[in-house]
Amino acid sequence: MPSETSRHNSGASGEAPIHWSVELAHTCFLPSQLPLEPGLMEVVFSGRSNVGKSTLINALFRRKVAHTSGTPGKTRSINYYRASHGDRAWYLVDVPGYGYAKRGGEERNAWLRLMESYFTKSPNIAVVMHLVDFRHGLLENDTTLQSWLYDLGIPLQVVFTKADKIAKSKHRGLVQQYVKKGLYSLNKPYVTGAANSLGITELQRGIQDLLFPEATAEEL
Repeated sequence: MPSETSRHNSGASGEAPIHWSVELAHTCFLPSQLPLEPGLMEVVFSGRSNVGKSTLINALFRRKVAHTSGTPGKTRSINYYRASHGDRAWYLVDVPGYGYAKRGGEERNAWLRLMESYFTKSPNIAVVMHLVDFRHGLLENDTTLQSWLYDLGIPLQVVFTKADKIAKSKHRGLVQQYVKKGLYSLNKPYVTGAANSLGITELQRGIQDLLFPEATAEEL
């Protein structure tokens, strides 16, 4: 799969954390419950089950807003979190993880219907933050998701998770290895580790820069 990375993500280490306000706005289990009218821009967090999505979301908001569990596939709904910083607001949309082998056929079909309805009908998706476990890189289900969203014309940004479980001296080489293998990403992948806040501020700033490119660092 061809690489579509361009510039390096911005944000120097040691930057002061950004504090986002947040509230849970919508919880949708069925396609009929999705708010598909034009509205706030949406940053979608998607990834395999047990990739650390809820933990990363909590780290971004610096409080527990998403439920975490040791059981893969726990999240079954699409959750819209209304995030804001200053006078700017957007939705962080948490979609259920994929690739959980123990899901039954009926449950997988319900997941597919919900995902297809959301990704093909929502007019507000600004970018999909594709979460990938840094220890494994993109697996088959990851590349399938990337190809599907790319064909739909939806921008993708790769965010590696659980990087705190790998020696920092190996991070650069692993990123280069995964990019060389091929992936779709607007910019160079972010490398995060929620346990020690690795890359969290850089990811926050990158999201704001992407949503509000006209804003200056001073305004944010």
